[in-house]
Amino acid sequence: MDSLLASAANFVSISHELYINGGAVPSSGDARLPIYDPSTGMQIASTVDATAQDVDRAVTSAFNSFKSGIWKDMRPAERERILLRLADLVERDAEILAQLETLEQGKSLAISRALEAGGAQTWIRYVAGLATTITGKTFDVSIPFPPDARYTSYTRRTPVGVVAGIIPWNFPLLIGVWKVLPALAAGCSVVAKPAETTPLTLLYLARLATEAGVPDGVFNVVTGRGTVAGSQLVNHPLVSKISFTGSTPVGKAIARSCADSLKRFSLELGGKNPAIVLDDADLEQTVQGLMLASFLNQGQVCAACSRIYVTDKMFEPLRNALTQAIQNMTVGAGMNLQAQINPVVSAAQQKKILSYVQNADTEAEQVIIGQNGPNAEGYYVPPTLIINPSPEAACVTEEIFGPVLTLTRTSDGNEALQLANTSSFGLAASVWTQNLQAAMTLPAQLEAGTVWVNSHVMIDPNMPFGGLKQSGSGADFGSDWLDSFTIQKSICIRH
Repeated sequence: MDSLLASAANFVSISHELYINGGAVPSSGDARLPIYDPSTGMQIASTVDATAQDVDRAVTSAFNSFKSGIWKDMRPAERERILLRLADLVERDAEILAQLETLEQGKSLAISRALEAGGAQTWIRYVAGLATTITGKTFDVSIPFPPDARYTSYTRRTPVGVVAGIIPWNFPLLIGVWKVLPALAAGCSVVAKPAETTPLTLLYLARLATEAGVPDGVFNVVTGRGTVAGSQLVNHPLVSKISFTGSTPVGKAIARSCADSLKRFSLELGGKNPAIVLDDADLEQTVQGLMLASFLNQGQVCAACSRIYVTDKMFEPLRNALTQAIQNMTVGAGMNLQAQINPVVSAAQQKKILSYVQNADTEAEQVIIGQNGPNAEGYYVPPTLIINPSPEAACVTEEIFGPVLTLTRTSDGNEALQLANTSSFGLAASVWTQNLQAAMTLPAQLEAGTVWVNSHVMIDPNMPFGGLKQSGSGADFGSDWLDSFTIQKSICIRH
């Protein structure tokens, strides 16, 4: 069990306020939201439950900073320098950020170190470089009037304005970076709202941004419930774009709200991500890869593998190997680096996941359940494998977002493909095979925005990531990432 840094403990213990115009600001109301340690169920801190007036103050601060030009009119190389400085500060305070993440979210400290604090540095540095790569195009045009006129036409991209980033609780720091940093690199000003259960790392990141040199008012944070703070952000007339990661029902509601005002939005939503395992798959590689893909962060990953379709020859070997691996997984607190499964984020999430497991008893051939958690008050869910469930079962059709995996026998790859595509979601998928033809053809046929072969859930800032169907609209990452945070203007000059 790793010990808590004094600096992390001190940050947890302070009275957390809103972060507006470069500093901590008290709320106009008195309501606060508790923050719990998922490993014990005990409250460790609280944050402001923002009012509509609080959100308006934050948006107005961002809007005023944008209109002033203090950030958007800064030389791109200078914005890049400041954002690279932010990455250096995240690296400096990486252990503090990692421990805060584990304390409030529950995940393994090893994952917080590698994917949250470590990943944040990588993504910040990548997107900082994009600040100096925004380009336009020139065009030859054939405008015929007046006959003696000449025209030069070109496009340029300008920042969209105030961006509202709404961040989920599964990777609060890393996904917070995905919402805030491309907007900043493009020259926008930002109001970010973390999930009410996991606000600490984003509040800490905002302080680091000010220390790095991001001007006051450019990066603001409001904490609070989605029903008040989130709704007010989505509907605020001074917000030009919404960037949201979360559930499909909430994403649909945001899209409907944005449609009324024709506000720009990008949505990264749910997934029910399949894996297809063919007869010739390498068993050891497949088991290792699928265990990581399914149980990373207790399955609380939008791209996690949650459905496996395996051909007949490989079914029993894979079933036996997965059963043994799941029953051998150790369960414990995130600060315990020996634990392979940690608590889920909240009591509500724990209750939801367990209801799917209980219902699966009547929907499947067999339910295999691993070890329970060490603390009855913690939000633990044992790793679970559901064998041959009904295709209509809720555990197959609905996003559980927990350490629950289904395994279904199929006659061949074609049946596996058909079942994999029978979903309203289309975020991610994987194929496990040593056959080159299958590796080249099946990914194109899978209805998913990202498809891996002999891997799953691995991402990179240079590889675009987005979903099909009800898994979202738009994509993050890649060299074109800033396009959705900018407006393309055509300029035509007669001379």
